[in-house]
Amino acid sequence: MKKKGPGAAPMKLPVNMTKAHKGKYLEINSDQETMALIDPSGQNLGTVTWESVIEDIRASTEKTTPMHVRVHPRVSLLIRVRYRTLSGQQIEGRASGIGGGELYIESTAPLPVGSEIAIQFALPEHPSEWLEAKGVVSWVCPKADQYTFFPGMGIRFSEIQADARQRVLDLVASLKQQAKTQV
Repeated sequence: MKKKGPGAAPMKLPVNMTKAHKGKYLEINSDQETMALIDPSGQNLGTVTWESVIEDIRASTEKTTPMHVRVHPRVSLLIRVRYRTLSGQQIEGRASGIGGGELYIESTAPLPVGSEIAIQFALPEHPSEWLEAKGVVSWVCPKADQYTFFPGMGIRFSEIQADARQRVLDLVASLKQQAKTQV
């Protein structure tokens, strides 16, 4: 008899009909409310929360904005970042994308989806000034793929000062404007 409830083994669902992903499988973890895409060798290709899947479904059937859809514009940009986990671990690194609501931290050991962190990041125009925010890991990319060049984790800001968010938005708008004029 299969164990149900907390501590149950993850459910594995094979991908058989979707040609681009045939041979892979979805691993459903009901304790963490996550779903991971696993390749035939057993390597995790990415993990999403049930919340994001539910919001995608709702968005396809309702005229509501899903919570994880970007509200603010975003750009690819290397910035210095340091963050602290709830357990107190401090890590320094870099983010390769930022917007008014999120950033992407490059990491070969991304934190699990749902992890809360305290973040400090420095924008290029003031590299010695650290802006602060709190965030939640909303998705992970455990290895480079066709969409991201580096493994890492998408962080959704859960708290950020209005002036810090505005500085990020101003930078993003400026970089997008520069990109338009260079075309």
